[in-house]
Amino acid sequence: MSQTRQRAAFDYLVQQFHASAGQGKAERWRYLEAAHVLGQNRLGLHLRAHWLMLRFARSLDDRFEAQGQIKHLCVAPFGHLVRRMPYGNNGRALVRPLQPMVPNAALRACIAEAMRACGGAAPEYPGQKP
Repeated sequence: MSQTRQRAAFDYLVQQFHASAGQGKAERWRYLEAAHVLGQNRLGLHLRAHWLMLRFARSLDDRFEAQGQIKHLCVAPFGHLVRRMPYGNNGRALVRPLQPMVPNAALRACIAEAMRACGGAAPEYPGQKP
């Protein structure tokens, strides 16, 4: 996937997050999680995803999630520096920062929607179930 398409799809997910202000918090988290999965291999996008997650957690007064996002913001540059990125990780506080994951079906669908909206194909994940 080209960096231009990746950035466009990431921005699409962030726009969807902002546009979803009237929806439930689970739906809103899904957009941020999908943006995290999509952008985690580029430091700038990765940090932006965690910053947005931190701001959203604070808006919900979710201290556990906010503290987890601060930890993720601190660990992310190190992960990029040593090239040990946990691809597929949804970025939430309950997930260890360096734990690889296969995104669930809802996240994969959200990412696929963003890629289609930006003229790209959905990425495939090792171990993903159809």
